[in-house]
Amino acid sequence: MSIPLLEYTPNSQNQRVEGYEVPSEDTPQPYRLTPTSEYADIDAIIWAAYRQIFSEHLILKKHRQPFLESQLRNRAITVRDLIRGLGKTDVYWELVGETNSNYRLVDITLKRFLGRASYGKDEEIAWSIVIATKGLHGFIDTLLDSQEYLNNFGSDIVPFQRRRFKDRPFNLVNPRYDGDYRNRLLGQYLEGRSFYQAVRTGESGQRGVRQAIPDTFLSMAASVSPGGMEYQRSSDRARNYISNLKLPEMSKQVTETTVKPTEVALPYRYIPGNKTT
Repeated sequence: MSIPLLEYTPNSQNQRVEGYEVPSEDTPQPYRLTPTSEYADIDAIIWAAYRQIFSEHLILKKHRQPFLESQLRNRAITVRDLIRGLGKTDVYWELVGETNSNYRLVDITLKRFLGRASYGKDEEIAWSIVIATKGLHGFIDTLLDSQEYLNNFGSDIVPFQRRRFKDRPFNLVNPRYDGDYRNRLLGQYLEGRSFYQAVRTGESGQRGVRQAIPDTFLSMAASVSPGGMEYQRSSDRARNYISNLKLPEMSKQVTETTVKPTEVALPYRYIPGNKTT
């Protein structure tokens, strides 16, 4: 038996009220799949779906899902099914699910699938319980089957940030992971100890740096260093070759040879008045 969703109170956000702004470059342009959509339009829809769910401006080849793309081009699935499939891929789990806590995972997923931020800690706690009981796939299914998603995007529109009035886009202000995961990575590479912790404990900076060097670097340095015996043999061989090598003598002074001019018969020497000597 699953735990029912806890109640939370929505707060005032831009997307909950009608706007009277003059359309500009910040006005959302929905990507909609229609019966008359051409091949180029479907490619644009697929690109928009990748950009919205994976939050990448340049889609990596290894992150693409050819099976889902083919199904959408053949009209075997809807745009909502494409969004659902992208959310359940290993790529989304590696980029978002594995690198964040449940609370931050809720906030990022709401922004990418519903086009809005969370209504506060109460909603984050409520949806984190759904993730704990149903998993990430169950959480995504609940969002895509909700009335809020159907009312705003239906089955043929790629989700987008609804009514961005003055704030920057979500994909520019929400990095893929925050400081918690970054510190976890730092602890793994530095074996649970950072240089700043070593300095704060009163140890010398040199010792702190030495302890902060990961073992992988030391093993790499040891692997590229030459062997002791072979290095000694190569060094001795090079010294013997240099000692027996005869260099050309460059200290002697080179005498310059002079060429005496030879008297030749110049033209017009027979003309009176010309000096030929």
